[in-house]
Amino acid sequence: MDVKVGIYVCHCGKNIAGKVDVVKVANELRKDPRVSVSRHYFFMCSSSGQEIIKRDIEAGRVNRIVVAACSPKLHEPLFRRVVSEAGLNPGYYEQANIRELVSWSTEDPEKATEKAIRYTRAALEKVVSAQPIEVKEVPVNREALVIGGGVAGLTAALDLAEKGIRVHLVEKKPTIGGMMALFDRVFPTGDCSLCILTPMMAEAEAHPNITIYTNSEVLDVSGSVGNFRVRVRKDARYVDLEKCVTCDTCSKECPVEVPNEWDAYLGTRKAIYIPYPQAVPRAYVVDPDSCLYFRDGSCRRCEEVCPTKAINLDQEPEILELEVGAIIVATGMKEYNASNLKNYGYGKYQDVITQFGFERLVNVTGPTQGEIRRPSDGRVPKRFVFIQCAGSRDVNHNPYCSNVCCMVTLKQAEIIRSEIPDSQVYVCYIDMRTPKRGFEEMYARVRQEGVTFIRGKPGEVRREGDHLIVEVFDETLGKKLMLEADMVILAAGLSPSDGTIGIKEVLNVGADSYGFLQELHPKLKPVQTSRPSIFICGGAQGPKDIPDSVTQAKAAASEASALLIRGKVEIPGERAYVKPELCTGCGACVEECPFQAIELVEGKARVIEAACAGCGICQGVCPKGAIERRLYTGEEVLNQVDGLLEVIG
Repeated sequence: MDVKVGIYVCHCGKNIAGKVDVVKVANELRKDPRVSVSRHYFFMCSSSGQEIIKRDIEAGRVNRIVVAACSPKLHEPLFRRVVSEAGLNPGYYEQANIRELVSWSTEDPEKATEKAIRYTRAALEKVVSAQPIEVKEVPVNREALVIGGGVAGLTAALDLAEKGIRVHLVEKKPTIGGMMALFDRVFPTGDCSLCILTPMMAEAEAHPNITIYTNSEVLDVSGSVGNFRVRVRKDARYVDLEKCVTCDTCSKECPVEVPNEWDAYLGTRKAIYIPYPQAVPRAYVVDPDSCLYFRDGSCRRCEEVCPTKAINLDQEPEILELEVGAIIVATGMKEYNASNLKNYGYGKYQDVITQFGFERLVNVTGPTQGEIRRPSDGRVPKRFVFIQCAGSRDVNHNPYCSNVCCMVTLKQAEIIRSEIPDSQVYVCYIDMRTPKRGFEEMYARVRQEGVTFIRGKPGEVRREGDHLIVEVFDETLGKKLMLEADMVILAAGLSPSDGTIGIKEVLNVGADSYGFLQELHPKLKPVQTSRPSIFICGGAQGPKDIPDSVTQAKAAASEASALLIRGKVEIPGERAYVKPELCTGCGACVEECPFQAIELVEGKARVIEAACAGCGICQGVCPKGAIERRLYTGEEVLNQVDGLLEVIG
């Protein structure tokens, strides 16, 4: 078959044409005898741009396609579909990135145009030697795994379950609910947090299509798109969920008392406890790290006094094997460790607490039954100072904005003014960020209620006598202030949860530089990951409030359900394949493959096509060159390099 290449250079509005002479690029490539068509168009990704390509293929003018446009990450699947719909094998398509790699990164227009010609010529050389690819379909398992039982995980699980999909919900802690379950109220409406969340928790527990595994953690995931095998470790609770009637007899008899992490360590709990009254499942749990039986075998008092014989301190952990077709990660976020903020005295002064700690103080299920009291002496505080960005927007801590802290402070300041009318409340801030509907109105309302806002970030908090001193330079007044406070509340910001950091390695998905899981594309594919049929949502993807977490969870559930209900999934063409005549069976590729997509069969490597992600690692480690990757064979890549280095004359 004679090679007839079509070159299509995109203006991308001014994104490319504002720096690159696209007409010159098209004209230069037209000189190559293998190029039968060379065009430029304002937006090649538009329907009219797609039609141009289709017409040229259908008329027989071209049988190879090169589009010089934006990143292949953005539109390569679109153009491969266009090529396929016109009757051409999608393997005969190549995309040159002349937006991000040229126009956006090269200041001089002449140099940018020269680079664009080189990049497009490199794509031309590669596509000339391209081979056809085969796109296969495999059946999918119509069950889903949701990792994380906070508001995002619950939303995703319920959405999937309502569509008739069987859901396995895995939660690391002894109860579902996540951070939201520990909040008192939500902004900007002031609604009771648990009044919103508790019905969701109860519905998930009762739903026939949802199985909840608390005290559980995903150990490893194998298999491939649409067909994952998941191992889950379910740690012993030491309490039978069916027998426990939450009578509290065991907790009253327990001799051990430790700081309560569920109350931001402002209160205490026993070694056998229930996290909070609305916990789901509603049953006690034993903390083996603090229980005397597990420390030295000296106590089994709870087991002895339990009237229903629900406690079994000899219970062992279980390993569960699950098979699912899609995975949604909703492992959430956590409050930044404020003990790193040495200048603010957190951990040194009892009356310096975080926003999360304050949430527990005002919650009726918290350590003070909802009364605002100083942790140091139990008195009612009258002077409060909030310190914003205490751990966020700081190169020494978290350099990013944590999204929700300003609104949490406004909510908490309003609670203080409502419950302690004669209080003084100061908010020290860099910028107040109130971008959503109802947020700015809440900001104005809180100011009218007498809260004082000081533009400036405090340098130090210290104790003098029975009160705290907050030293801050007021940028508006142009002078230093020394604020006396009974309580200081730090807006410590949000970080990836331990579960989010750990699951990245288990699932082999991308993460950003801060540890949050990375979406495939921030605008077009905000819940997809680099691994097909694995999705992310909520705080696992980045700091966000409850409405955004719920919205993203619904998007993830929608994507997952579309895959599962369809019952089959396409395997992309860029898979690895083995040349058996060159393979010596050394196993290097098997050892290095991060997706367990290669196995040794009768002394030869064999690619499990459904599991292969086309990453190319095997191609790089094979000492004999026995593994190639479709669309990126050694010959194609070397031809591409030659085209890039060719002298422009």
